[in-house]
Amino acid sequence: MPAKYIPNYTYEDYKKWEGDWELIDGIAIAMAPSPISDHQIILAQITKEIANSLDECEECFVLVEEDWKIDEENVVRPDISVVCGEIGDFIQKAPEIIVEIVSPTTAYKDENIKFEIYEKEKVKFYILVYPKDFKAKIFRLTGKEYDKYGDFFDQKAILDLECKIEIDFKNVFRKLKKLRKKI
Repeated sequence: MPAKYIPNYTYEDYKKWEGDWELIDGIAIAMAPSPISDHQIILAQITKEIANSLDECEECFVLVEEDWKIDEENVVRPDISVVCGEIGDFIQKAPEIIVEIVSPTTAYKDENIKFEIYEKEKVKFYILVYPKDFKAKIFRLTGKEYDKYGDFFDQKAILDLECKIEIDFKNVFRKLKKLRKKI
């Protein structure tokens, strides 16, 4: 279908919508249905790891599923964001860290579309977490592009920001591994 037939929306339209949406290049994208338990377990564990690291850091905050208004035609909702400085009703500047928990329905968007957006907007660390594989891929912005920082399974990742952030992936995946052994 030619692009002239695809409606183009703005942030003003987005604010009026019901349900869960993202806006990418003016195109409305429905978010996946409510995440499954694996997603929620990982979300809680990573949030806890980051929040514990930020206990002594008064400048930075961990936010869960908070809208980031990039511009009038782009609004995304990362699973987890770390924002430093002032915060408002939504994220208004590039987060220091973004975490996306990847599922089969979000993989293409997380690994490609959001990867490019976050890289372009200069998010310092982008973390893709794969619950089925008990794996996290971390990318660090160096210059204008992301470089692979590493794959993490059961070791600690130390992210060198204004506030040092440690994420122990052994802790992140521990409960989910126990749950899977019972099944």
